[in-house]
Amino acid sequence: MGRSNGCKAEQKRARNEKNAPKEGKSQLKQNEKSLTLICSVCRQPFMKTQGGCAVEHARSKHPNKSVDECFPDLAA
Repeated sequence: MGRSNGCKAEQKRARNEKNAPKEGKSQLKQNEKSLTLICSVCRQPFMKTQGGCAVEHARSKHPNKSVDECFPDLAA
């Protein structure tokens, strides 16, 4: 009996999987690198792309301080 195409495809998939480079699929390291916006009052980190969350944080957690005092790099 001959092999079916499904069997050949399964063997090829297993062979390619064995030779493929192993990469992590987690984005945790990349997410930590992107936490570049830090509140100067409480030192809480925020992602640079989440500027709106930083402004909301400054207004709710530090009402006596201005947004510029909490995040001097945000205006730049």
